[in-house]
Amino acid sequence: MKRTIVVCVLIALLVLTTSCDRIQKEGKVFGMKRGINIGNALEAPNEGEWGVTVKDEYFKIIKDTGFDTVRIPIKWSAHAMPDLPYTIDKDFFDRIDHIVGQALEQKLYTIINIHHFDELIKEPEAQKERFLSIWQQIAEHYRDYPDKLYFEILNEPNGALDQYWNDYLAEAIEVIRKSNPDRVLIAGPGNWNNISALENFRLPEDDKNIIVTFHYYNPFWFTHQGAEWANPSPPTGKKWDGTDSQKQFIEDEILKAVNWAKERDRQLFMGEFGAYSKADIESRVRWTSFVARTAEKYNIAWAYWEFCSGFGAYDPISGQWREPLLHALIPPE
Repeated sequence: MKRTIVVCVLIALLVLTTSCDRIQKEGKVFGMKRGINIGNALEAPNEGEWGVTVKDEYFKIIKDTGFDTVRIPIKWSAHAMPDLPYTIDKDFFDRIDHIVGQALEQKLYTIINIHHFDELIKEPEAQKERFLSIWQQIAEHYRDYPDKLYFEILNEPNGALDQYWNDYLAEAIEVIRKSNPDRVLIAGPGNWNNISALENFRLPEDDKNIIVTFHYYNPFWFTHQGAEWANPSPPTGKKWDGTDSQKQFIEDEILKAVNWAKERDRQLFMGEFGAYSKADIESRVRWTSFVARTAEKYNIAWAYWEFCSGFGAYDPISGQWREPLLHALIPPE
């Protein structure tokens, strides 16, 4: 009898260890591994103004291709009253409900965030209560949604907000936790979610249900060459050859985030990375593949920027993936 019990315990431990090893090797973060952003759609002042309208079929296409996560950037501030009580427009909520429902129907991990809250960036003190109110409304609205819906507190805090960000973030988390005590949250540092800002980034130590995000676009002179929104816009014609020194530079930067997270027992999510279409496709493929594989090497989940616009891996006109970019993200088996 004793021998039987010992054998059963050993088998159970082996199964558990194997399971843990498998999850670790797969590099999944709270279930996520490989994702893509539905960019230039709902983070525009109005959907469609930046050339992208979200179609229902996009989520099945994404899922069937091998992605497990979608990040949906949303400009809630354009659809919420500018003054008290800061009510979010019901029609806009209905639209987001439909889109979130389509993503969850495909069993995708679905991230919604506050994106391009420009007023908060410029006038943080004047916009703080509006920011917290918007999150209170979002959190209460989605409180009964499935666990696969994740909340990302704010995209790329920067500028005047940086000095307030840790405090405002803590208050936003407190607001959300009142209605969503167990919801997975995502938050990142100031300076545009830059790795360099992690050293000054703070989270509530007792809340381990928070993933730390960072964005990666280095070297900027390559990834944003010819970008119309960058000022100044880096000149075009720059290649990324994938030399040993170029690769080492990227890996060293990502390792800074890895080491920071290990010291604090946090998991990482590279919420954006990509190279703009003004760069040559061969360089874009080399860079995208190396960044994605490096993230996976250190068990960092990622979401490519983005699905079907200026960085897009998918061509909405032909209805086909741009295969070189797709294979850089998800190598063929």
